[in-house]
Amino acid sequence: MPSSKPSSSSSSKKGAEAVAKSIQDPKPAKESTDSSSKNQRKSSRKRDPVDYNEEHVVVQKEAGTSEITKNKKPRRDAPKVFSERQQEPSRDSKGVLHFKDHPEFLPNLTPKEVLRAGSFGGGYFRPIHSSVTGEDYSDAHKEFPSDWFEGLDMKRMITSKTYRPDINTYGVKCGGSLEMWESSGWITPVDPYGAFQWYCRFFLGRRSEDDARQIGRFNQVMGPTGRFRTNLMNQIVRKGKRFDDVNVSPVIRQTLQHWGYRLTEADFKAYCKKKGFECPT
Repeated sequence: MPSSKPSSSSSSKKGAEAVAKSIQDPKPAKESTDSSSKNQRKSSRKRDPVDYNEEHVVVQKEAGTSEITKNKKPRRDAPKVFSERQQEPSRDSKGVLHFKDHPEFLPNLTPKEVLRAGSFGGGYFRPIHSSVTGEDYSDAHKEFPSDWFEGLDMKRMITSKTYRPDINTYGVKCGGSLEMWESSGWITPVDPYGAFQWYCRFFLGRRSEDDARQIGRFNQVMGPTGRFRTNLMNQIVRKGKRFDDVNVSPVIRQTLQHWGYRLTEADFKAYCKKKGFECPT
């Protein structure tokens, strides 16, 4: 699976703005002149403003919920980590990864490929303080094989304390902050950095009581019927573009990459055939 950045003929900012524009609500209809509508009871409840920025929408959906719970206490129950380890996955001719003990989990990017392609604004394994464990962490990447990081500018691509959209494959920002994930209750003490840290460890053979939950989250994003994967393919069909046109929702493409998946021509054609869509070429 190549990890080079797909080329783009337009800036990431314009691409993100175009996507955000495409999901805006239509303009409200003109006020009715019917007297009955004028006299309808109006709620005095203060309404929160609606945010149609794609980045915000992606963060909400990434979390697996339509609404981020701001006051939810971080989960502090530590799932059990099993002593028995499993083999690393095999890879088929289409690039799909197969985990023998979890056939339902089918990413097509390894953790190494995700990192080397340009992800998480270059700072996934930056030093952090975890409000879940109460501890400080640094050099977390050192538990993983050195070849994952060989030749990389670590301070820019792996441990950057500043989020750098230009490091990302598609040149856009996506994903929530560590604090958001912690306050939403999605991070457990065994993987204080979050889902991608879990994936790195799972890929290398670690198993825990948290695996089913994490696999479920991954599949909701990038699985065959995952909302992000489906959303991207629908946009491609609607706009009549190729499966690999990076100008079609770069934010969603970057998000899928963070969750171990890059849309392939085979997957796109299979989806079009299943839905009876004419597949753009």
